[in-house]
Amino acid sequence: MSVITLINGPNLNLLGTREPDLYGSERLGEVIQRLETRASQAGHQFTHFQNNSEGALIDYIQEVQHTASIALFNPGAYTHTSLALRDAILAVRLPFVELHLTNLAKRESVRQHSHFTDLAIGLVSGFGVASYDLALEAALYYLASTTSSFRGIPHGHS
Repeated sequence: MSVITLINGPNLNLLGTREPDLYGSERLGEVIQRLETRASQAGHQFTHFQNNSEGALIDYIQEVQHTASIALFNPGAYTHTSLALRDAILAVRLPFVELHLTNLAKRESVRQHSHFTDLAIGLVSGFGVASYDLALEAALYYLASTTSSFRGIPHGHS
C-alpha cells in the first residue's frame, strides 16, 4: 500500500469562501474527503496537510520523505516565490504532481511562472477543484506504472 499525500499551501484553507467566482464554492474538507475515498478504493493510504507558513510546509515535506510515495502539491502563491520550498522538495526527491485550481497561463504575469513545474511528474491546472481529482488520477497512474523511465523527478528533460 502506497501513501499519497496532499500538500496545500497558503490560503487554500479558505477554499469555498475565498473568491468563489475564481476558485469555486467547494470547501477543502469536501475535496479531501473525496480524495481519501478514491485513494482508499484504489488501495492506497491518503494523508493531507495545509499550512499558510512556508516553514511548516518545508517541515512536512521533510517529515514525509520516507513514508509518502507521491504527493499532490498545490503550493498556492508560493508557486511563484518560494525557492526554499523548491529546494526542500528537490532535496527529498519526493515525486509529485503539481496542481492549481486556475490556469496559471491565464493569470497575471507575476503568477505565470512556477518554481516547481520542471521538478513535477506533471502539472494539472485550470479545472477548479476538479484539478485535485485529476491530479490524484495522475498519481494513481504513476503508482501503477512499471515504466522505469517514468520514475523519479525529471530534471529539465521532456
